[in-house]
Amino acid sequence: MDEEAEPDNLNVNSVLAQESSEMLQVLSSQSPAILTKLCQIMPGDARRNIKMDPSGCSSSAVTKHIKAMLEYLRVANHADCCNFLQSMCILCEGIPMRLETRLMSVAGYANNVSENSSPHGTDGKSSAPSEQQLIKRPRIDHWEKYIAAVMSLLRRRWEQLSEHLVREVQPENVWVRLRTANRGRDRPDQTPGSSDKGGRTQEPDGDYGYMDSKVTLETFLQGCAGKVTVLVGQAGSGKTLLMSCLGQQWAHGLGPIPSSYLFVLQEFRQLNILSHPLSLSELLFRHYLPLEGGNDEKRAIVDYLLSNPEQSCWVLDGYEEFSSKLTRQEVQRELLDPEQPLPVADLISGLLNRHLLPGCTVVVTCCARDVMDFEGISDKVGQLQGWDFHEIKEYVGNFFQIKGHSANRAIGVQAADLLLTSRHLLAMSSLPALCNICCICLENLLLKGEDQRRTQTPDETGSERRRKEKEKEEKVVHAEGGRREEGSIGGSYAQSRDQRGVKTRGEDTMMDDTNGRGQIPSTLTQVYLTILGAFLNRDPNTKGGTDEAKTTPQSFVCELSQLAWKGLEESKILFMEEDISQDVLEFSVRTGLLAQVELRREDGIPVNSYRFVHLTIQEFLAALRMMTSADVSDMQLKKRFSLRTRWTTKSDQRTIFTDSLHLYVCGLASPHCTAALVQLASTSGGTGGQSWVQKRQTLVLKLLKNLCHSNTLTGPKILDLCHCVQESQDNQLAKLVVGTRPTLELRNITLLPNDIDALAFVVNSVGDNGIGLDFRACSMELECLDVLPSCQFIHYLSFRSRKYGDKFAEKLSSILPKFTTLKKLEFCGASLTTTGAASLASALQNCPNITEINLNDNNLKDVGIKHIADLFAKPSRLVLVRLGQNSSSLEAVDYLIGKMSSCLKIQHLHADGKKELTITFFQNSDLNHHITKSEPTISLLNQTWSKPKMQKVAKSLARCPALSVLDMSGGHLDVETLRTLTDFLPKFNVTKKIIVNDSLSSVEGLMILTALLSKCPAVVELHIRLQSPFQVSILFPGGREKPANETSKVLCLSCSCLLPSHLDRVWRSLGASSDLTLLDLSNNCLGNKGLKKVLDYLPCLSNIQEVNVSSNGIGMEGVVMLAGALSSHDNLTQIHISHGDRDQLILKFGPHKRDDQQQLKMFRINNSSLMPSDTNRICGRLVLCSSHFELDLSHSSLPDKAIENLVNILPKMGSLQRLNVSHSITSTAGALMMVRCLNVSQQVTSVEIAPQIESFIHFASVKAEQASCRLTHCNLNGENLQRLLEILQQGPQLSDLDLSSNKLEDEGVKCFLDYLQKLKITSYVNLSNNGLSQQGLLDVASALCTCNSVSGVEVSLGAEERCLIWFTQFEGCVKTLSVRESNLEHDYLVRLAEIVSTCPSLTKLEFKNNLLQSDCIEDLVKLLNSSQRGFSVSIEERWIRSEEAVSLVCRCLELSSNIHTIRVHHNTLHLSLMKSTELTSVSLLDCAVKGYQLASMTSLISRCSSLTKLDFSHNSLGVEGVEFLCSVLPLLPNLTCLSIGSKEACVTVVEKLSDALLRVAGIKCLNLSGHVISDTAAQIMTKMCPRLKSLNLSHCRWSAAAGLQLVTALQLCVSLEGLCLDSLQLNAESSVCLGQALRNIKNIRSLKLNKIVTVMGPSQANGLLDLLAAMEGLTRMEEIELESWRLADRGLEQLTRLLPMWTELRKISLSKNLISDQSGEKLLEALKSCSHLEELHLSSNSLGDLTAARMAQVLPSLTHITVLDISENRIGYEGSVSLSKAIMCMKNLIKIHLTSIGTPELCAVASSLAHCPLLQDVGLGWNNCDDEVAVELARVMPLCPKLKRIDLESNTVSVFGAEALVRALQSCPALQLIRLWRNKVSLSEAQRLSLRDRRLNFSSI
Repeated sequence: MDEEAEPDNLNVNSVLAQESSEMLQVLSSQSPAILTKLCQIMPGDARRNIKMDPSGCSSSAVTKHIKAMLEYLRVANHADCCNFLQSMCILCEGIPMRLETRLMSVAGYANNVSENSSPHGTDGKSSAPSEQQLIKRPRIDHWEKYIAAVMSLLRRRWEQLSEHLVREVQPENVWVRLRTANRGRDRPDQTPGSSDKGGRTQEPDGDYGYMDSKVTLETFLQGCAGKVTVLVGQAGSGKTLLMSCLGQQWAHGLGPIPSSYLFVLQEFRQLNILSHPLSLSELLFRHYLPLEGGNDEKRAIVDYLLSNPEQSCWVLDGYEEFSSKLTRQEVQRELLDPEQPLPVADLISGLLNRHLLPGCTVVVTCCARDVMDFEGISDKVGQLQGWDFHEIKEYVGNFFQIKGHSANRAIGVQAADLLLTSRHLLAMSSLPALCNICCICLENLLLKGEDQRRTQTPDETGSERRRKEKEKEEKVVHAEGGRREEGSIGGSYAQSRDQRGVKTRGEDTMMDDTNGRGQIPSTLTQVYLTILGAFLNRDPNTKGGTDEAKTTPQSFVCELSQLAWKGLEESKILFMEEDISQDVLEFSVRTGLLAQVELRREDGIPVNSYRFVHLTIQEFLAALRMMTSADVSDMQLKKRFSLRTRWTTKSDQRTIFTDSLHLYVCGLASPHCTAALVQLASTSGGTGGQSWVQKRQTLVLKLLKNLCHSNTLTGPKILDLCHCVQESQDNQLAKLVVGTRPTLELRNITLLPNDIDALAFVVNSVGDNGIGLDFRACSMELECLDVLPSCQFIHYLSFRSRKYGDKFAEKLSSILPKFTTLKKLEFCGASLTTTGAASLASALQNCPNITEINLNDNNLKDVGIKHIADLFAKPSRLVLVRLGQNSSSLEAVDYLIGKMSSCLKIQHLHADGKKELTITFFQNSDLNHHITKSEPTISLLNQTWSKPKMQKVAKSLARCPALSVLDMSGGHLDVETLRTLTDFLPKFNVTKKIIVNDSLSSVEGLMILTALLSKCPAVVELHIRLQSPFQVSILFPGGREKPANETSKVLCLSCSCLLPSHLDRVWRSLGASSDLTLLDLSNNCLGNKGLKKVLDYLPCLSNIQEVNVSSNGIGMEGVVMLAGALSSHDNLTQIHISHGDRDQLILKFGPHKRDDQQQLKMFRINNSSLMPSDTNRICGRLVLCSSHFELDLSHSSLPDKAIENLVNILPKMGSLQRLNVSHSITSTAGALMMVRCLNVSQQVTSVEIAPQIESFIHFASVKAEQASCRLTHCNLNGENLQRLLEILQQGPQLSDLDLSSNKLEDEGVKCFLDYLQKLKITSYVNLSNNGLSQQGLLDVASALCTCNSVSGVEVSLGAEERCLIWFTQFEGCVKTLSVRESNLEHDYLVRLAEIVSTCPSLTKLEFKNNLLQSDCIEDLVKLLNSSQRGFSVSIEERWIRSEEAVSLVCRCLELSSNIHTIRVHHNTLHLSLMKSTELTSVSLLDCAVKGYQLASMTSLISRCSSLTKLDFSHNSLGVEGVEFLCSVLPLLPNLTCLSIGSKEACVTVVEKLSDALLRVAGIKCLNLSGHVISDTAAQIMTKMCPRLKSLNLSHCRWSAAAGLQLVTALQLCVSLEGLCLDSLQLNAESSVCLGQALRNIKNIRSLKLNKIVTVMGPSQANGLLDLLAAMEGLTRMEEIELESWRLADRGLEQLTRLLPMWTELRKISLSKNLISDQSGEKLLEALKSCSHLEELHLSSNSLGDLTAARMAQVLPSLTHITVLDISENRIGYEGSVSLSKAIMCMKNLIKIHLTSIGTPELCAVASSLAHCPLLQDVGLGWNNCDDEVAVELARVMPLCPKLKRIDLESNTVSVFGAEALVRALQSCPALQLIRLWRNKVSLSEAQRLSLRDRRLNFSSI
C-alpha cells in the first residue's frame, strides 16, 4: 500500500515543494474561473506580482503564472499555504486521490488554521474556506476508515480459506488465455496510472502461432482500473477463491488494485436473495459490510464514492448463478440515481454499462456460455486455464501428504500414476475441484481393505462424532456469508484436513458393480459411480452391526438423486435445510457430498444452505434418478436428452449446469450399469425392476440411434455424440455414427485428450472402410496427439489453424507412421516452417498409403519445400501435394522442375506466383500402362522473370522429360528474357503447347515469337494477342484440337496493334514458312494499305487455306480489291465481308483444280451500305471471274439505283450461280427491279423476292426453259401490280407465281385475273393473304370459266386466308373448285352456283365449314346444273348429323332429279349429279342416325325403284331401323348391295332382317360386319349365300354351330368375288370348312382374313398353313390381307409359292407378322411376277437390310405401286440406302410410311422422294432423325407438288430443321400438314413457328 504522509512529521512548505510538479499539471488543466478564484485566495502582494488573468492569457502564459504562484507558496507562511491547499482540493477537479489525501492531511481542517494568521491582501478579499469547503476532509476520513474495515474483513475471510489449502494460491502462477472482447461502443479510458507491480507473462514459445496468447492472472488484471474485466472459468476452476485472493492482496497493498480504492466483493448467489429494490447505499452497508456509525458517516462515504467513482473496484463473482439477466441500457444516456431503490439486476447493469459510478473498476467472473451477455460491455475477457500435468501431480502429492500418508509416500506416487493413466480422471483433474474429488476416489481405491477405524476414539459416541464433524465443516465456511466454490473446501485449491473421509466397511455397491478393486473404470459414468461409492465409504457410521446403520447408503442415494433431479428441474443448486431430511443432510455432510454455504437474508440474518460438492455430482445423481425412478417420465427424459454444442450464441438458454446430464444417462444405459441401477430402483420402493430399468436403457439407446442417423449435426454436436456413444459402450451405435459420415468435421472447438479418446471409440468401429478427421480451427494441446494414434482406420487428417506450428508438427510426425491407412494429410493455414517441414517429410516417408498432402498457407520457404520434394519418390501411391502460399521463390519451383527429371511420377507442376504450388503424380496404373500415359505438364504462372532466372529455369526445363503443356502465363517478359526463352525453346521437349498469356505486350516480342515458325520446325501454331486479355500460345503437333496435316502451320496475330509497316517484318520473320495454312490478322490497324500487302504476299503462301483480316478498318476500296482477287486467284474460293457490329473479312482458299473440275466460289458482303458506284465497281471486277460463284449481298442497304445497276450487269456475269439479296431490298420498286432480271438474263431459273426476308435469284449455266417467281410481302397494289404484270408478260414461261402476303385485295386480284390468259404459267398461282372478300372469291372462281388452262381453284377466307389457282397443260382437263371457311352469304352462294353452272368442265365442287344452313344447301342443289358426264358436290358442316342428315337427304332428293348418288359420311354430304339420270345409291355412313329417324325416308325410297345400293353402316338401327328396311326392301327390285355394318354388336338386327333378305333375290353384296348372328339367322343366311358375290362378316359374333353353318355355306358361294372375315374365330372343324370353301371359290378377287383367331391349340400354325394351301387355286386374286397371322418362315414359304400365280394382284397386306429378313428377301423375289401390284404393306415385321436390298432390285419393276408401308422393322443405314434406290424408280408412289424402321440416317431416303412427283403422304416418325433429314426434306418438298402430309413426330429435329421446313412450305401450297410432335423444339419456339405457318403441328393430335 502506498505510504501515507503524516502531518506531524512533514512541513507544509516541504510537501508543497515535493508535489509542485504534479500540482502544476492539475492546475494547468483547470478552467479559468477556478484559477481566478485561487488567485484571489493568494495574499495581496503575491497577487499583484503575479498579475495572472487566465481568461485573457495564452496557455503558455498561464503555465508560467502558475509556476510563479507555486514558487511563492514554497516560502509562504504556514497559514497561507494551508488556506491555498484546502481551497485547491475543494475547487479543483481531477486531483489524484493520493495527492489529494496528502495535501488535505498536511493542510489540516480549516478550523485548525492558526487564529493568528490573517489575510494579507490589502483588498481584504482573501478569507478562510467557506462552510461547503470544510466538508471534504471529514468525508475523506470516513472513506479511509471504511476501506480499513473492508480490508480487515477480507483478511479474515482469506485466513479462514487458506487454513485448509492443499496448494498455495499464487496468481502469478495462474494462467489466463486472452479472448477477444466484443465491444459494442467506445468508452473513454478512465483508467488511472498503472502501478508498476510485478507479474510474469508466458515466455516466448518460439512456436509461432501455435498457442493462443496466454498471460498470468496477475498480468491479466494489470491495467484493469476503470474498465470492465470478465474472467471466464468452468465450474470448479477456482474463480471464487481467486477473487478472495485478489481481495486479500488488495488488503495488504499488493496486487493490481490500488489500496486507496474501495474493494467490493459481491457474490451473485447472495444477490439472488435480494428480491426488493435497494439503493447503492443499502447494497454496501446492509449486504456487504455494515457500519457501526450513523447515517452521516454513511452519507459521507457514499458522497465520496459518487464524487470519486474511479476509486472503487467491484468484484462480481459467479454470474452464472445469477437468476436475472443483464439489461441493455445503450439508449439510456443519463446516469442512474444512486439513492433511488432499483432491482439488483438494474444496479448491476448500471455498474457494467457505466450508468452508475462511471469510471469504477469492475471484475466479473462467469462461465463460458455467459460471456455473450457482456458483449459490448467488457473491455477485457480472459479464460482461466486448467491445471497441466505437473500441477495435477503436485496437487495429488500434497493431498496424500496432508491426509496423513506421508509415512507411506508410495501411496501418493501410486495415486498420481494411476490418475495420469486414466483419461477421464486426468481430464477431470484439470479443474481443481474435480481434482480433489478424483483424489478422494483414488484414496478409496488404494486404501480399500485397510482398517481405517484407528482414526476414531473407541469411546466416542456417534452423536459426539457427528458434532465434531459438523464443527469441522463449519470451520471452512466463508466468514461473513462468503461463497464456497464447488469443491473449494475439500475441492478447488483447499481441502479440509478434517475431511479425510474415514474409511469404514460401508457397502461398495456403487463401485464394485462397475469395476474391480483398485481399477479405473473405462467410462466417465462408471468413474462417477466409483466416485459416488468412494464418498459413501467416507461415512464413519455405516459400519456393519451398529444401530445407526439402519438406513443403507442406497436409500440415501435415492433421496439425494431425487433432490438433485428437483434442483435440475428448477435450475437450483442451493438447497435450504427444509429441502432435505435431517438424516440425509447429516449423512451428506459427513460424506462430503453436500457442502454448507452461508447466506444472508434480506434482513441481514445469516442462514445455512447446502450444495452438492460439484455440479457434475448433482447432474450425475439426477441421471441416476432418471434411470431408476418411474417419477421421471419418458417424455421428461426425451426433453432433457439433447446434444451439447461448444459454440455459444445469444440464443442459448441460460443454465448453471455443465450440460453433462445426457452423458451420464448414456453411460447408465450401458449393460455394465444395469445391476447398480436395478439395486437403486429396488431401493427407491417404486415399480422399478430389471425389466423396467432395461426398458429405460432401451429408450436411451433408441434416442442415441436417432441422433446417429441425423445428417445435420455440427462439429461440436458430433463430438458430443461420440462421447455419448462411448459412454454407452455400444459398438453398433458407433458404426452408425461413422456409417453416414465419411469425414468427422470437428471445427473451431477446443479439443482435449478425452475428446480424442471418445473419437477413437467411434472411429475404430468403421473397419476397413476408413474415415477422415477434420480438426479445422480447433485448439488442440500436444497431449491430444499422444491419444490420436488410438484412432484406427484413419484415411484423412486435416489440421487448419495458425495454432499449429513446428512443435505441433514435430509431435504429429512422431505418430504419423502409426496411421497405416492414412491417405490424405492437410496441414494448411498453419504456422509451419522449415523445421516442421523436415519433421513431416521424414514421417511421411513411412506412410506407404499416403496419396495427398496439403501444406498450403504456411511458412516453409524454399528450404522447407525442398524437404517435402525429397520425399516424392518414396510414397508409391502419392497423387497430389499442395505447397502454395509458403513464402517461396522461383528457386523452389526450379528445384521441383529438376525433380521431374529424377522422379518420373510427377504428372503436373502448377506454380501460381506465391499463391499456389501444386504437384500431381501419375497413379501406378498410369505408370504401368505406357500407352495411355500422358506427358507431364508444368504451369509457372505469375512469376517474376529476369534473364538470369529464365536461363536457370529454361536449363531445368530442357532437361525435363517430354512435357505436354508448359504454361508460363502472368509473368512479364521483357525482350531479352523473351529472347532467352525462344533460344532455349527448340531444346524443350514439349508435345502440345506452351502458353505465355499476360506476359507479352510489345510488337518487338511478337516478331521474336513469329520467327519460331521458321526457326523451330516443331512449332505448328502460334497464337498472339497484344490486347487485354494478352495471350500467347505456341502449339506443337500434339496440341491441335483437330487433326491436320503435319506440315501445316497456323499463325494468329489477332488484336496485336499491327500497322501496315509491321507486315514486312512479319513476312521476314516467317521466312520460308510456305506451310502456313491459316493466317489470322484480325483486329489490327492494317487498313486498305495493309490489305494490299496481304494480297501481294498470297503467292508466297502456297498452302494457305484461310486468311482472316477482320476488324482492320478496310473500306470499300479494299472490298473492290478483294473482288478482283477472287477473279485473279484460282485457289481463292470464298470471301466473307461484314461491316456490321462485328467487322468481318475472311478469305478462304481451296486446292488448285483442273479446268474440268469447277468449284463454286463465294463473294459475300453483308451488313454494308452499297452505293450505286460501289455496286458497279464490285460487279465490274466479278465479271472477270471465270469460275462459278455466288454473290451474297444479304443484310445490306441497296438503294434502288444500286439494284438497277446490279440487274443491268447480271447478264455479263456468266459464271454467277446465285444472287442472295435477303434482307437487303426495302422498297416495292426495288423488288420489281429484281423481277426484271427474268427479262434481262435468260439464265435465271427462279426469282424469290421478299423484302426484309429471304430473297434469292438462281441462275443456270445455260438458257432456262422456265422459271419460278415468288414476290411476297412487297406491298403490291394496283399501280405497281400493273408494272409487275408487264414485266411478267414479257418474261419467260413460269412454272409458278407466288404473289401471297401482299395488299392486292379484290381490285388487285381482279386486275391480275384479267391478265391471267396472257401469262405463261404451268403449275400454280398463289394469291393467299391478299385481303380477299366474298366478291374476290367469285372473281377467282370465274377463272375456271375464263381461262382454259386453269384446272382448279382453292379459296379460304378464314383465319388462314388461302387462294390458289392451279394450271394444267392438257386440253379438256377436269376442273375443281374448293371453298373453305368463307362464311358465304346467300346472295354470293347463288352467284357462285351460277358461275359453276356455266363451267361445263367442272367435275368437283367442295364446300367445307362455310356455315351453310340447310336452306342454303337446298337452294344450291336446286341451282346446280349437271353435264352429261356429271360432277360431284361435297358439303361439310358440323350440323349435318343424325336427324338433320336424314332430313337434308330427303330435301335434296325432292328438289333435284339429277342426283345420281347421295351419301352422308360423318358430317359431309356427297352428291353425284348427272343430267337425266335416276337415283342409284343412298348412304348414311357413321352419322349418328337412329333407326326411328329413317321412317321419314320410307315413301321417298319406295319411289326410287332404280335404287341399287343402300348403306346404313355404323349407325344405331335398332328394331325401328330393321322394320324400316323390312318395309322398303321388297319395294326395291333392282337393289343389289346392302350394307348395315355396325360398331356395336346388336343381337336382333340380323335375325329380324334375315327373312326379308331371303325374299330380296337381287342382293349380291351384303355387309353385316359387327353384328351378332344367331343360330336361326345363320340357318336362314345359308340359303342366300350361294347367290352372293361379296360378303363382309368381319367382327361378327356367333356360336360355334352358327359359325360352322356359315363357313360351310361358303362352300356353295362359287360366285363370290369378295370375302371379308376379319377377326374371325375358327375352331378345328370350321377351319377345315373354310379351307374347303376357299378351294371352291375360284372367282374370288378380294380376300381379307386379318386377325384370324384359330382355337386349335398347338396346331394353330398348321391350321393357318392349311388355309394358305387352300388358296392355291385362286388365280384371279387382286387383293389379299393377312395381317396378324404370325406368319414365320414356313408360312412365307407357302405364300411365296402362291404369289407367282396371282398375276393380277394389286394389294397385299402382311403387317404384324413374323417375317424375318431372309424371308422378306424371298417375298420380294416372289412379288416380281405381280406386275400390277399397287399397295405393299409389310409393317411390324423383322425385315432388315437384306429385304431392303432386294426391294432396290424388285420394286423398280413394279411400276404401278402407289402405297409402300414398311414401318416398325429393323432396317439399318445400308438398308435405307438400298431403299432410296428403289424409291427413285417408283414414279407413281403416292403414300410411303417408314415409321420406326430402325435407323435415323434417312437422308438418302428423303432425297429419293424428289423422284416421286405424285407423292402425297410421307411418314418418317419415331426414327430419331435429326436436322439433316429435315433439311433434305425441305429441299425435296417443292419438287413434290401434290404432297399433302409429312409425319416427323418423335424425332430429334431442332429449331434449325423446323426453320428449314417453314421456309420450304412457302413453295408448297398443296401441303396441308407437317407433324413435329416430340422433337427438340421448345414450347415457345413451337408457338413461334406455328404462327409463321399453321401447317406445322407440334401437338400430339
